[in-house]
Amino acid sequence: MLRTLEIRDMLIIDRLELEFRPGLNVLTGETGAGKSILLDSLGFVLGWRGRAELVRAGAEQGEVTAVFALTPGHAAHEVLAEAGLPDEGDEVILRRINTPDGRKTAWVNDRRTTGEVLRQLSDVLVELHGQQDDRGLLNPRGHRTLLDDYAGTADMLAEVRGAWRDLSAARKRLSEAEAALDKLRADEDFLRHAVAELDKLAPEPGEEEALDAKRRMMQSAEKIGEDIARAHAALGSEGAEAMLTDAVRWLEGVAEHAGGRLDAPIAALGRAIEELANAEQGVSDTIGALDFNPADLEAAEERLFAIRGLSRKHGVMPDDLPAFADELRGRLSRVDGGEGNLRDLSRAVGEAEVRYGAAAGALSDARRVAAGSLDGAMAEELAPLKMERAVFRTVIEPADPGPDGQDAVAFTVATNPGAPAGPLNKIASGGELSRFLLALKVCLTEGTSGLTMIFDEIDRGVGGATADAVGRRLQGLADKGQVLVVTHSPQVAARGAHHWRVEKRVQGDVTTSTVTPLGAGERVDEIARMVAGDTVTDEARGAARALLAG
Repeated sequence: MLRTLEIRDMLIIDRLELEFRPGLNVLTGETGAGKSILLDSLGFVLGWRGRAELVRAGAEQGEVTAVFALTPGHAAHEVLAEAGLPDEGDEVILRRINTPDGRKTAWVNDRRTTGEVLRQLSDVLVELHGQQDDRGLLNPRGHRTLLDDYAGTADMLAEVRGAWRDLSAARKRLSEAEAALDKLRADEDFLRHAVAELDKLAPEPGEEEALDAKRRMMQSAEKIGEDIARAHAALGSEGAEAMLTDAVRWLEGVAEHAGGRLDAPIAALGRAIEELANAEQGVSDTIGALDFNPADLEAAEERLFAIRGLSRKHGVMPDDLPAFADELRGRLSRVDGGEGNLRDLSRAVGEAEVRYGAAAGALSDARRVAAGSLDGAMAEELAPLKMERAVFRTVIEPADPGPDGQDAVAFTVATNPGAPAGPLNKIASGGELSRFLLALKVCLTEGTSGLTMIFDEIDRGVGGATADAVGRRLQGLADKGQVLVVTHSPQVAARGAHHWRVEKRVQGDVTTSTVTPLGAGERVDEIARMVAGDTVTDEARGAARALLAG
């Protein structure tokens, strides 16, 4: 609910502070007095698009502050949380300034913010209705949401949205799997050839290093073989070991007469004989290893070059070829199993489509039932507004499936039987449009409460009993929350619970607009002025009292 509105230096308003209350708040005054400036100022602090030049002539800046009362579950709390703004609990304070050069700055609860956040808050704080109502009932893009609110299909809509998310996710998984399989299929010939080539060669980790060492040894065998053979002959056939053995035997024979001086030399010779035997065996083993068939060298080189060739071909280290082969086999298995996976994913998409179709179909049925109910309710509302011959229809047509179902919803009217139907804002005249909007709002708000609605001269072009019917419906809407109405109709003004008169005053070259709350006697005079014009007669005052009493 709008609690207070404070305006400073905006257009012809110097300083103004209004305190609004629940119920029907009416603002009256002569044409040009500044009633529209109040709405322009409120729209400015709510971030709405409006007049570009709002700062009062000669002022450094214009400023508007609006305070709204909030209930614990009000949607504004969620907007504040998402925007990272402080939440004061039972109220929200909006403030916005404008400089003559067009720069604008906004605050919410004394925290700097953007015009976009103001507009998000305005969507949950205030509803504006009038003949230029492109934000609400006249905007066809919002008709489906309005019908859903009227039908109470929140749970069904949530189910449809969940089914759509599941369907979209299933379709995405299928599409990604198809794309991945197509890519694998494009590489299938390469994969099969590469795996066959690697399987045929069957390289093992460490094999390349071992083959290289073996190849080097065989290549050098001819160069070192002759010297190794001579060394082996010197160690064996020329009797080196026999000579050492003889020396040990001779020394051992006389050792007991040497007083222990030969023990160490005998032990050293024993170790030398053992090491000499080991050396001879090692040289002998080397001669055996160097004794190879030339075909072995050719085979080793062929395999070594084959391993290195595959390593270069696939851009991996030789020791990584076995793991690379496993990777290629895995990709091939995905190709081989891809068809089965696609069948499973396609089946999941089909099941998701069935679930979505059932949920969306149920929502469509509920919308059609609600559309018939709304059309009937509109017929009942239009009759007292002297539009009993007008026809209101909620048109539901098939639309591309989406998160909100598979329906396109539009409110259409025909002002007379047999006349072509069309959108509200293109078929109805100014006065008719106002009554259509009022009747539609009455129907759509059935069962709701806590609303703050603003009606800008929605009674234009009507009078008498029709204006009285408009006033009664505005009063009924106000019982559900708060209604602010700018009106020229005495019948509507008389229904207000709270009444303000807007006046324009000229002092010298300065024009200002003031707003005055009216007491009971002042209301009689103001409504009498609205009845009679500039000259207020006793008869006009009597008529005003009758309207107030009604």
